[in-house]
Amino acid sequence: MAMRIGIDSGGTFTDFAILRDDGRLESFKLRSNPASPAGVILEGIRRIDAAKKTEVVHGSTVATNALLERKGAKTAFVTTAGFEDLIAIGRQNRPELYNLTPEPARPIVPRRLCFGVAERMLFDGSVEKPLGDAEIAALKKRLAASGAEAVAICLLHSCQNDAHERMLLDALRDSGYVCASCEISPEFREFERASTTVINAYVGPLMDRYLGELERGCAHKLSIMQSNGGLLTAAEARRHAVRTILSGPAGGVAGAVEVGRLAGFRRTLTFDMGGTSTDVALAGRNAHLSTETRVDGFPVRVPMLDIHTAGAGGGSIAYVDTGGSLRVGPRSAGASPGPACYGVGELPTVTDAHVVLGRIAPYQLVGGEVHIDPARSEQALERLGEPLGLNPVDAAAAVIRIANSNMERAIRAVSVERGEDPRDYPLVAFGGCGGLHACEMAEELGIGTVIVPRLAGALSALGMLLADRKRDYSVGALGIGLSASAEFEARFRRLEKLARRDVRGARLERFADIRYAGQSYELTVPWHAGDPSAAFHKEHHRVYGYSDPERATQIVTLRVQATIATERPSLRARFARAGGETAKRRVWRRVWMDGRWRKVTTGGREMVGGVAGPGPAVITDYGSTVLVPPGWKARLDSAGSLILTNR
Repeated sequence: MAMRIGIDSGGTFTDFAILRDDGRLESFKLRSNPASPAGVILEGIRRIDAAKKTEVVHGSTVATNALLERKGAKTAFVTTAGFEDLIAIGRQNRPELYNLTPEPARPIVPRRLCFGVAERMLFDGSVEKPLGDAEIAALKKRLAASGAEAVAICLLHSCQNDAHERMLLDALRDSGYVCASCEISPEFREFERASTTVINAYVGPLMDRYLGELERGCAHKLSIMQSNGGLLTAAEARRHAVRTILSGPAGGVAGAVEVGRLAGFRRTLTFDMGGTSTDVALAGRNAHLSTETRVDGFPVRVPMLDIHTAGAGGGSIAYVDTGGSLRVGPRSAGASPGPACYGVGELPTVTDAHVVLGRIAPYQLVGGEVHIDPARSEQALERLGEPLGLNPVDAAAAVIRIANSNMERAIRAVSVERGEDPRDYPLVAFGGCGGLHACEMAEELGIGTVIVPRLAGALSALGMLLADRKRDYSVGALGIGLSASAEFEARFRRLEKLARRDVRGARLERFADIRYAGQSYELTVPWHAGDPSAAFHKEHHRVYGYSDPERATQIVTLRVQATIATERPSLRARFARAGGETAKRRVWRRVWMDGRWRKVTTGGREMVGGVAGPGPAVITDYGSTVLVPPGWKARLDSAGSLILTNR
């Protein structure tokens, strides 16, 4: 097995997971640097004595942060004349039903950078108005005068006939970073297709420069984690930056599914609490995919893991709002200045609350490499609690309760709101803070089993080493009758030809987006040429509780997924001990639990052993901490995961 390195660049720490060629797994953390994320990654790679044929797998937040912070490239939007306001109008859905003055979405492309071209495709793909050379030449002049760095092309009905988009792509190659919907998301629905293409153009130049810097500084093969749980080459990620929006969280889901499988569970609730945010998902043997994801209010119509994100992490800032209520997040202290206890910032965070409650000790974080100043945490919580009449301890306990409530809502969003009972699943908790909150949240949700993996603080990086290489391809099929099997076959074959060209030797699978006639949304199901609707009826019944096999169905989109399996490391492999682990050494510590101070045992997970031991306890690893409340029992399984139960 060749040596592989997984790297997850988070808001507070950058995690490194190393699979040595002898099967050992190692991990370490470095403080993230938002000003130079590539510099931190290259520094970490230099610290590793890597073999020549090492592969580096990276999950990036560059695209996500650029979109959320509106720090992307100056982007122009090109569409059919008369539809220049497509992005601004969007859909008429109201996310806040009773808010009469909703905050408008922050635009990605200003109106002055939206350009129309005189052309027109009809709904069936026929050409009503051809695209002329003079029109293209005029557009090039307007784009050059605008100073746009990137160009997103999305013409009306191009999912049925992309000839005009292809003409513009060829003509505008020298106009900067140029992409078209026929490459990025060639699917039904103009707004969603346009939004996805615009986002790709908006974050593409930054991703292109970032990956270029990494490739120049890294002597090893570089792969990028994408949002569907698979890997892209760096070259593919440069062209399809939108596919990396959930890059880091996707690695965590892949790792959590494998941890749950080794513990004997077919399905899991994944709970990844890092420094900036919390990501939750519900997954079976394979994680659920969605093509209806929204990021900061904008639809992203490419296959992505069905992950729900909440603005609650270890660095989430606690504050009192104008109405006098205590709030936690979504604003984060991040890596700079970080929580007050790191010695620079002064605002109270969730991490500071844990320090005040005795759950994080001065010598504990990242094996003692990050200095913790309890006095600064206490001062920050004292300032927070003063207007509320709370002492630092009560204020800290309130911060934890509110953070838990925010994250419980996220778990309900991927379980109860999808017709699933969270009590039927184990909660796989990871990230630096996941183990500190998991048991308390599980009690509120009625979940009886919590699993905290070995290397929990770096499971997203480790999960990237488990990912296969994947590419998704799609084509519109709306308007083709169910009896037109030859046409479906022809379109699938065109997609498969592209897949074989791009991903040589891949395993190909066919899927289709199907709906009942008159419905607005589809379900993606495996393709069965003999009876395409059979799997749809079954899935519709699972999701919505009913199906109607007598009702007419429509096939909206055809999909092909190309996969090349990766040689996966065994999580039962021998772990190299990370620096700072306390091993079997036990220490007594005062910790606030269940509304009072308790004297509890603390130490590394090796002190637990294979026989279940009762809480309360605090179990410390190099990159994470686990709180075992009274009434819970802990044991280790064969993969080194902590299995916590209260039943």
